[in-house]
Amino acid sequence: MSGREGIFQLAGAAQGSALVLSRPLSFWGGIDAETGGVIDRSHPDLGVNIAGRMLVMEGGRGSSSSSSVLAEAIRLGTAPAAILLARPDPILAVGAIVAEFLYGKAMPLVACDITGIGSGDQIAIAVGKDGMAIIRKL
Repeated sequence: MSGREGIFQLAGAAQGSALVLSRPLSFWGGIDAETGGVIDRSHPDLGVNIAGRMLVMEGGRGSSSSSSVLAEAIRLGTAPAAILLARPDPILAVGAIVAEFLYGKAMPLVACDITGIGSGDQIAIAVGKDGMAIIRKL
């Protein structure tokens, strides 16, 4: 993956190590906002920490309350550096937008082709001249 474009649900730049989840995750009951740890006992990635990572997954899962958990994690600094999704997720978008509005803290959220991204890959997201997300492996 030399570079690809994506559609921002919330624009911004970020860089970090990718964490690719094997299944979608609900932030409500799935993430501990105080630590960033995956706490959903039924999720195969139980115990993994998302804080500061470039979180990659097919999409979000579940409750509309996921937006409040994501906003709180962003406020506390335990959220991912960015989230890359194979398909847009309005619930996660609301959480990211609310956190930016209320706390002045932005976390890019991008819908893009996530194939070829593996856990541990160093990923950078930038805003292209046309406003599109530019995603690159470093």
